[in-house]
Amino acid sequence: MGLKEKIPFYDSLVVPYHVGKAAFYAARYGFPGRRLTVIGVTGTNGKTTTSFMIWKMLNAAGRKTGLMTTVGWGVDEIHEQVEHMTTVDSGLLNQRIKKIVDAGADYLVLELTSHALAQHRAIGVPIDIAVMTNVTHEHLDYHKTFERYRDAKRKLFKVARYGVINADDPTAEYFESDIDDYITYGIEYGDMKAENIKLSPYGVSYQIPKFKKLEIETRIGGSFNVYNSLACVAVGKRLGLSDEEIQRGIYALTSVEGRMVKIDEGQDFTVIMDYAHTPDAFEKLFPDMKKATKGRLIVMFGSAGGRRDPSKREPMGVIAGKHADIVMLTEEDDRDTPGMEIIEQIAGGARTSGKKDGKDLFMELDRPSAILKCCEMAKAGDTVLFLGKGNEKTIERADGAHAYYEEDEIRKALKKIKKAK
Repeated sequence: MGLKEKIPFYDSLVVPYHVGKAAFYAARYGFPGRRLTVIGVTGTNGKTTTSFMIWKMLNAAGRKTGLMTTVGWGVDEIHEQVEHMTTVDSGLLNQRIKKIVDAGADYLVLELTSHALAQHRAIGVPIDIAVMTNVTHEHLDYHKTFERYRDAKRKLFKVARYGVINADDPTAEYFESDIDDYITYGIEYGDMKAENIKLSPYGVSYQIPKFKKLEIETRIGGSFNVYNSLACVAVGKRLGLSDEEIQRGIYALTSVEGRMVKIDEGQDFTVIMDYAHTPDAFEKLFPDMKKATKGRLIVMFGSAGGRRDPSKREPMGVIAGKHADIVMLTEEDDRDTPGMEIIEQIAGGARTSGKKDGKDLFMELDRPSAILKCCEMAKAGDTVLFLGKGNEKTIERADGAHAYYEEDEIRKALKKIKKAK
């Protein structure tokens, strides 16, 4: 049976089931989302950091705000998100929203994935502001086509009262057509543009001419955080925050678990752990890191197996091969897909960019062993990027989920090489 035959069956049976389930749980918990001003954040990359920035900014301005993201949820105290998903099941979603309401929050920053939007998990949660960070290649294993993936994210804007849209993203016009009241942001295009941008691995700064050259500074590095913070500024303006409140709130965020985390055990090279796991994220991250690195850029990553999208593997290898001096490929939630099969698909892309096995392209299936090898290869002035796992607390293999935390493994490796010297 072909795709065109499957879609009507899916829509006629599965979608109504999810709609009914979401409506049931929203009613069961008394429609808690109606008692909050909800900011929904969607996109391929940057959702979690943007959500944290908005949450931090609003709380710093005295507006009690809840947060629900890939990393965690809560109000004053962020509880760890142990589920292997960004937007949880509609039952747990409404239960947690009610707890956020009961904690006295007036606002909620809710990270929403394409899966959650396609499955209508947030029905019954009114969206006051919808934020689109970007839409690039991801989750085609589930959505089948880029258009269906994009359109799943557009569902958020069809029900929102106000939109915040990345004008530099090629899909921006689609989101603009879904909502009457919106603002666009960007570097090249948009109502609200960043100018005089200054980048470093540890922060970005820029001015926004639209708001009398409002000056923004972050304490999280990477050019992508220009976009993330611009979206945050747009939300702050919509909610009536002063320039000072916006500036102070964005600057107050010093880190997001698993995102651009610098790990220091006294080594003479830079180590950064990040969640980046898509071609677009690599395209944005690697040039920034290359410019900031005195020595070599060493990158380690893999790609998820199971039913996850295999078409992104080769492009990720191509990008890594182009920008990094050394590429180490390893496992990353291989599930029931043979790990070396995934690695070879990525390696094929790296080889087209000139990388050679055993010289500047290495493969080590066991992730902790790969981490150790990267640390052993690193020299003074190098930068080592460990990508793809970030804040996750498990790694999924053929026999199930195993306890695993990337930062712990990195620190263990750094201590081992330090002791050996």
